[in-house]
Amino acid sequence: MDSLKQIVEFVLHFDKYLQGFIENYGTWTYAILFAIVFAETGLIFMPFLPGDSLLFAAGALAGASSLSLPALWILLTIAAIAGDAVNYLVGRWFGERLLSAKRFRLVKPEHLTKTEEFFQKYGSKTIVIARFVPIVRTVAPFVAGMGKMPYRVFSVYNIAGGILWVSTCLIAGYLFGGLPFVKDNFSLVVLGIVIVSVLPIAWELAAGYLRGRKAVAAPAPETTSSPEEPV
Repeated sequence: MDSLKQIVEFVLHFDKYLQGFIENYGTWTYAILFAIVFAETGLIFMPFLPGDSLLFAAGALAGASSLSLPALWILLTIAAIAGDAVNYLVGRWFGERLLSAKRFRLVKPEHLTKTEEFFQKYGSKTIVIARFVPIVRTVAPFVAGMGKMPYRVFSVYNIAGGILWVSTCLIAGYLFGGLPFVKDNFSLVVLGIVIVSVLPIAWELAAGYLRGRKAVAAPAPETTSSPEEPV
């Protein structure tokens, strides 16, 4: 049981163990980074895997010459785009069947609802915006497949979103990961990245709550009846 807990801890917080993994396994690091990014974007039941923080950590280590930035960019961009494509196809062909399965539930209802709200607000651009929102990032391509979004349209936003997400996080880590403050407080920086990534969801929830309160508080419009004309 302890071994299983250690494995789960290692996978969920791989960004914290990345430096040690590089020292012990060298180039195998690229393979596990590829696998984690692919799983987080491509497997609907893996939204809890590290995303933004992992890319930032990888970029920071590339800035320290522990990893190759071009190799990371190519491999992880492919992983992100391929993951979303697989997730889309699973949603398109098996989405309804998986959601209706009674033995297990792959997607929490609140996650599905939140992603559908993103699609209603942002349309196809959700595929790009969702890249920077944990959980929604994993659920969005699945919902796009279920909603029968044309694959050509999905592909354009998938490629654009994958390139933008990986590039932004890697370059941020590469440029700022070597700063003394960041190096001395790396765990806090990673936590900050996670918090910033969750802010869009928090903002949407707060805005929705306020809209609901205003709708309840708003008085119903009065209806005035015209006086009856004498017969």
